[in-house]
Amino acid sequence: MSDREQYTPGPAREAQVRKDGEKWTLILARELRHSPEKVWQALTDPAHLREWAPFDAGASLGTVGTVKLKWVAAPTPLETKVTRADAPKLLEYDDTRWELEPFAGGTRLTLWHNIDRRFIAWGAAGWHICFDVLDRLLKGDPIGRMVGAETMKLNGWQRLNAEYAKQFGIEKPNQATQKS
Repeated sequence: MSDREQYTPGPAREAQVRKDGEKWTLILARELRHSPEKVWQALTDPAHLREWAPFDAGASLGTVGTVKLKWVAAPTPLETKVTRADAPKLLEYDDTRWELEPFAGGTRLTLWHNIDRRFIAWGAAGWHICFDVLDRLLKGDPIGRMVGAETMKLNGWQRLNAEYAKQFGIEKPNQATQKS
């Protein structure tokens, strides 16, 4: 059995939700044992993004400007504006912000992502898995991108989704909503 087939996400981790009316922001943090420069490359280089992120980038996200992002399950690429690219500390584009801080010989990576409140636990679980895949990629032990409908088939997906829903104090989305 391959490492990918054996993968099961661990328990829900540090996460927050900030609410501003109908706008909800998911905040996830992960401590990685890799330098900010190495993590920055994984966040901005299209080849690295294809290995772990829920989208493909038509060009580097490492400079301010417009780039096309093709989210996995979306029919067409979206024009995306990178508004801040302060290597290797801060990256902002559309509704997403990444902060990288040196931490204990590695990097504390924090994601700020605006998301529809109905999918906040689902988004947290999905990004949690992306972070796991990113960490494995950076360690030199890649298991390949796991996103979209494929993720919901993983052993542990329902548990992880429920843990984040409980952490955020919201009802877990029902199965029909998750599959649409």
